[in-house]
Amino acid sequence: MTNAERAPAVGLDASDNEPEAETPAQLRRARWVLALGSLGAFVVFLDTTIVNIAFQTISRSFDTTTGHLAWVLNAYSLVFAAMLIPAGRIADRYGRKQTFMIGIAGFALMSALCGLAPSAGILIAGRALQAVFAALVVPSSLALVLHEFHAQRRHVAIGVWGAMAAAAAAVGPTLGALLTEYASWRWIFLVNIPIAAIVLGFGKSLLHESRDPHASGIPDVLGTVLIALFPALLSYSIIEGPTRGWSDGLVVAGFVLSALVLPVFLWRTSRAARPIMDLALFKERQFRDVNAATLLFSTAFFGLLLANLIYLQTVWQYSVLRAALASAAGPVVVTIVARSTTKLASVIGHRKVLLAGAVLWTIGCLGFALSVNASHHWVTHWLPWTLLTGLGIGFTLPVQSGAAVAKLPPNQFAVGSAINSSFRQLGAVLGISLFVAILGTPSPATVVDTFHHIWWVFAALGLAAGVVQALPQFRGAAARAGTDLTR
Repeated sequence: MTNAERAPAVGLDASDNEPEAETPAQLRRARWVLALGSLGAFVVFLDTTIVNIAFQTISRSFDTTTGHLAWVLNAYSLVFAAMLIPAGRIADRYGRKQTFMIGIAGFALMSALCGLAPSAGILIAGRALQAVFAALVVPSSLALVLHEFHAQRRHVAIGVWGAMAAAAAAVGPTLGALLTEYASWRWIFLVNIPIAAIVLGFGKSLLHESRDPHASGIPDVLGTVLIALFPALLSYSIIEGPTRGWSDGLVVAGFVLSALVLPVFLWRTSRAARPIMDLALFKERQFRDVNAATLLFSTAFFGLLLANLIYLQTVWQYSVLRAALASAAGPVVVTIVARSTTKLASVIGHRKVLLAGAVLWTIGCLGFALSVNASHHWVTHWLPWTLLTGLGIGFTLPVQSGAAVAKLPPNQFAVGSAINSSFRQLGAVLGISLFVAILGTPSPATVVDTFHHIWWVFAALGLAAGVVQALPQFRGAAARAGTDLTR
């Protein structure tokens, strides 16, 4: 029996019977559910980046190191990534509405814990717990949305949902700066509470319960641990390498163990009765390619997001709010173009749009590396590249969400989306870790050159994401050319 047969799919199941005709009232209701589900996804994805702008402020507040505080960001992304897929299976078995509501309520409670944290250790623990409940929200929200839409409209719903997730990650730093500047960094977390209250208030009466009658048991616990352990070990070694030394025993052990954990995870997943991930999904080339590109681009995106904010605050000596406003043009562009790029991808194909996004991103990163220096020239040396990277993000993140699941059967939309979101969060962990490792503790004389190296690295990663998308086309063209030559 294959994993596909053993593992319950997340999303739509045989009991989700569609009406033959869609009435205006049903369409209205579906749109309200889409708005509510998207808001739930928005608030949990917002917390992947909203903390970035307050990174330096929180560090001073707790008098801790950059490497230690990186775990405030990475703890959330690691646990989020590890829990997304089992959360979808839990939603299938115990009810998607119930899982969604518990996730939102728990997320609000853990946000309160983070906002009131008396130490960096408590904050890191709170972030990890916050991510557990955030993971419950994502697949259950998408499954609730898909349950309301007819097959011909589901790709539009997925596009809107994905665009909201991408917009949340993009606007997080600006919102975080406003809260930090005019209130306190603690409100970065406390602001989630009223948003969660709105979602819970409307969700109680608006959402309908649905579940998969064939779902049973819980996903493989060992697989869940292994999928979190791999990036955690890798991140530890990348972050600690510059300070401990790359030959340090713990650093080397982290690299070695992470290399060993990955094949163990794949072996366990191929044999578990209820695997954490259905490896059969990766036989679909588009799903496999888009997830590889998601990992690469997300590493570049989350790394650059943090790098630029810290550059503006430490090198150009901008305040928290001024740094966020100086970078706000990018998120504004993402918000404007996200919906349009998903529609464009459905017309001309996702590969062309993603390749264009990778090229725009790469040019933007190279612009930072080649033109930004210690002098403040925001209009000429910063703004153009912020706009280009914003366009690159808008052409990429929303489109990846839809393209990842486009070739999957409807009953695997949500599990496919959960896997794609996991790759995005793993990219966040790697991006932040790479940034911290490359930055190290530069002197005032070398800090600008160090950031130039960082921008070059993230340009290369963004371009690699585009190459992954373009390779199948090149292979296809080469095969056709070879066929023509043999005739």
